[in-house]
Amino acid sequence: MKVVFPHGGVSPTLDAAARYRAPGAFIDLLDGTVHYEIAGPLNGQPVALIHGFSVPDYIWDPTFAALADAGFRVLRYDLYGRGFSDRPETAYNPDLFDRQLLQLLTALNFSLPADLIGVSMGGVIAARFTDRHPAETRRLCLIDPAGVAPRPSLASRLETLPVLGELHSHFFAEKILLSRLFYDFFRPDRVSPDYVDNFREQMYYRGYKRALLSTQRHGLLHGAAETYRRIGQQKRATLLIWGRQDQTIPFTDSLVLRKLIPDIEFHPIDEAGHIPHYECPERVHPILIDFLTRISLKDCRTRPENAIQPPCGNRISTKPKSNLSRRFQ
Repeated sequence: MKVVFPHGGVSPTLDAAARYRAPGAFIDLLDGTVHYEIAGPLNGQPVALIHGFSVPDYIWDPTFAALADAGFRVLRYDLYGRGFSDRPETAYNPDLFDRQLLQLLTALNFSLPADLIGVSMGGVIAARFTDRHPAETRRLCLIDPAGVAPRPSLASRLETLPVLGELHSHFFAEKILLSRLFYDFFRPDRVSPDYVDNFREQMYYRGYKRALLSTQRHGLLHGAAETYRRIGQQKRATLLIWGRQDQTIPFTDSLVLRKLIPDIEFHPIDEAGHIPHYECPERVHPILIDFLTRISLKDCRTRPENAIQPPCGNRISTKPKSNLSRRFQ
């Protein structure tokens, strides 16, 4: 089935010519080519940033720069099926994303154990990696993570049925995905045009919608409670940040997660939606840096939910990825 886009062309293949304009670098792993960027001093504490379901690695733009400037060795990458990474014709299940991260860290000789920061579905990937490879993870940070709900809604299940899922993806996915970008923010006016343009660009390449549909069908967004429970049993230093006005994954899921991981350090962020690190970096980044640099974690405390927080900044902007010139090796 050919996928026709609004500009009138047929979806192109993500090849070397398309990747030439991308910042960062590429590496061939067993399941395909992966796009990544590394910044920060060589001797810095390693940190891997894992994005979520549909928005690729530019969702970490502010955090990537802030952590590198703070002295961390920071890695961000595009999950298979997203951004400038390959869209392999395979099952997009937990094993694929776990394998991708492990192979990437190994191939890049990234010092282990590393700190993992995952947002949304990236939180599930980070948690499962920590559960499967406890010796390779130092500290775990979860930002509005998915996976707490036991099962998808009825509407989501209908959207992924055989044939119906393909039809829904073909005719409606683009419009729905673009509209949901704005639901991720507490204040949609903070979404800059280039944020949308960067997202739209990756949608043009063949295999993106297929990858998202396969990801939904293989349960990456739900049913991770037991994984989180086992993380809690590890007594590992774990941080939870959640936008109080999250419309994508309800803030009430944080209550469930805190029961599954009783010792988790929790910071609710007022006036923030699903991606508080992007919408309110001036409040979230100090929390992340403090947590990752703290020598002793015995004094971890849950932030009072009624604590007064300064307001978030105004409009967020990020340069279009195709115009970025700085390349990290």
